[in-house]
Amino acid sequence: MARKEFKYRGYTLEELQQMPLDNVIQLFPSRQRRSLKKGFLPRQKKVLEKIRKLKKDKNKGGRPQIIKTHCRDMIVLPEMVGMTFGIYNGKEFVDVKIQPEMIGCYFGEFAVTRQRVQHGDPGMGATRSSMFVPLK
Repeated sequence: MARKEFKYRGYTLEELQQMPLDNVIQLFPSRQRRSLKKGFLPRQKKVLEKIRKLKKDKNKGGRPQIIKTHCRDMIVLPEMVGMTFGIYNGKEFVDVKIQPEMIGCYFGEFAVTRQRVQHGDPGMGATRSSMFVPLK
């Protein structure tokens, strides 16, 4: 069975990439639409400049470039599909490859800031009572 073609609100990825940014913004949910209508913040403009520079110089180098950013409030646009971003989660940069299904989401949704706590068994000498536990 053939893989189903991706569509965002009735438009294919190629159509979205050809569309002017203003028309793409109209397709986004209200939160993202309001955010983008105000314009890009300086840090968001910097990310967009890096994207466009990388697309222009795409032929140079064999491996895919990773764009590192602290900008977690950047919204995934159609022109970012296929690129890899290093999104900062407060401790390290998490590599995220942008898929078509991510369009309209925020970068921060893909780099989780909190890890699940997994407590292990206490070691020998961890508590006063462990002195009286026979060794295994």
